[in-house]
Amino acid sequence: MAPSRSAEDHAAGRAPAGAPAAGRRGWLPAWLWGDVALALLGAMAALAVAAALGFPKLAEPGSDNDSLMRLVQVRDLIAGQNWFDLHQYRMGPPGGFVMHWSRLVDAPIAGLILLLRPVLGAAGAESAAALAWPTVLLACSLFFLLRSAAAIGGEAARFPALVLGGTALHFTGIFTPGAFDHHNLQLTLVLAMTAGLTSGRSLAAAAAAGAAAAASIAVGMETIPYLAAAGLSVAALFWLRGAEETPSAAGFGAGLAAGAALCLALTVRPSAWSVTACDAFSGAQAGSAVLAGLGLAAVAVLAGRRGRTTRAVALTALAAASAAFLLAAYPQCLADPYADVPARLRDYWLDWVSEAQSLRSVLASEPAEAAAYYATPLIALGLMLGRLARLAGWREALPVAVLLAAAFAVSVWQVRGSTFSLALAVVPLSAWVGRLRARAEGGSAGAVLKMAGGWLVSFNVVWGVAALLVFGSQGPDDAAAEADACRGAGAFAALAALPQGTVLAVSNHGAPILAETAHRVLAGPYHRNIEGNLATIDAMVGTPDEALAIVRRYGVDYLAVCPGNPETQILTARAPGGLLDRIQQGEATGWLEPLTSPEQAPLRLFRIID
Repeated sequence: MAPSRSAEDHAAGRAPAGAPAAGRRGWLPAWLWGDVALALLGAMAALAVAAALGFPKLAEPGSDNDSLMRLVQVRDLIAGQNWFDLHQYRMGPPGGFVMHWSRLVDAPIAGLILLLRPVLGAAGAESAAALAWPTVLLACSLFFLLRSAAAIGGEAARFPALVLGGTALHFTGIFTPGAFDHHNLQLTLVLAMTAGLTSGRSLAAAAAAGAAAAASIAVGMETIPYLAAAGLSVAALFWLRGAEETPSAAGFGAGLAAGAALCLALTVRPSAWSVTACDAFSGAQAGSAVLAGLGLAAVAVLAGRRGRTTRAVALTALAAASAAFLLAAYPQCLADPYADVPARLRDYWLDWVSEAQSLRSVLASEPAEAAAYYATPLIALGLMLGRLARLAGWREALPVAVLLAAAFAVSVWQVRGSTFSLALAVVPLSAWVGRLRARAEGGSAGAVLKMAGGWLVSFNVVWGVAALLVFGSQGPDDAAAEADACRGAGAFAALAALPQGTVLAVSNHGAPILAETAHRVLAGPYHRNIEGNLATIDAMVGTPDEALAIVRRYGVDYLAVCPGNPETQILTARAPGGLLDRIQQGEATGWLEPLTSPEQAPLRLFRIID
């Protein structure tokens, strides 16, 4: 007799337990081909939208410092800089400083450029890579969202996942053509981890999830909360279900340990494995991941068939050992990640970084943005809590709920976490909309209205537009419009034509100057460039005589000022009578020779003539 099928399974489009696969195409299951096709369709649609908008990030490259800086780092690698040498020699004080970014991001971008160079030339290869890299990552992210949504919502969740996922990922801005920043790869890896954890009790899928988790922290420390949340959900499921979860717990632990060891070998020279870095992947983080991963795998294998009390004791011992290793190996990393940033840099720079703002700050400054960032994750959290309370498919739902809660908590602390919470919210929202669609088929008008309402409130952009209509925009529109003039392609062409030298400019112009000219700069929006950033701030807000002393000390050849740039305006307002304020007021400074006038270009250039 065939197994019975629940009403919820029917509504969600799930096959009955034990049912055969829907079919195969070659050696891959048919559902995989379908999800790949949908993901590619979504990525191509996003690319078409970007083209219709004129590829905004490519038209205004200065709007994304990190993508330009990544491109500079990739160019340096292609030009022969050592794989393990992450110095940025053209920024900061003489000799530069060591960046905290990972070669795991540089390598595929450099590979794309090198592959395309013989056909398209150097500039054409970079442009093609700027289109291909974020588009490929977007397709991968959509694929993983489709798999996770189907795992908790059945086949009915796949179409909503494509629509809601494509929209949410588009509005994060990290998959726009020209986005070389590491956040798109990090999100893709976190979504891969989520898909692996929701795929059931497969050893291979869990191992892939663990490896993706390891790769995500190797790319950047921002994803440590999501790795911790994933580990917590795996441990909780193992504690509750025992031997049923042995494959997934052992696989996740083994994948995490192997992935961390491999990433350490690939990205850190062996002589530096004992050196601890808090803001980048190092031997300390790798050691923690290997210890926790191997420990989890061992506990899963040895205690899987024991009682819950034994499993709890084993997991507690593992947690204690992991905490002891952390305290012994890198206790300094438990402090504020920006503890070493001097107070002046915090006051003049870090406190103004938009992605580092808290929920409270965003609510006060731009409530429409707050609605767009936080409404759909809150709804999704409510849906997951309700699902867990009903014990409906809780095994697949628990990892998503824990990851979403972690992402939302991070976004409350710093808005950058919303990139992850918006994407993860797509999974429960898609399952919900899928159920509403199934009930509306041939149903009452009320069911159709509920479905329409479900669709509407699941789009984060709808919340943003609604809040904008209610509260209006409180952003500095005029200043933003002026700043855009210095963000456009070619804004630094006049500077590029000057003989090579060192440029004094606000930190927001550091990466564009490196990317578009052969000059070196003192400042750039990176927390390790403490000396260069402090020197720039002191020169810009100091008197002309104080600025001249700094210019002489660092051998500065040129000064570049964009009057409409927000950072320029902040420094000008905070230091009346300072160098920037005098330049903005049109007052002459004896050791500055104007090379452009405000009428000629938005970027004003001066030569140091002292």
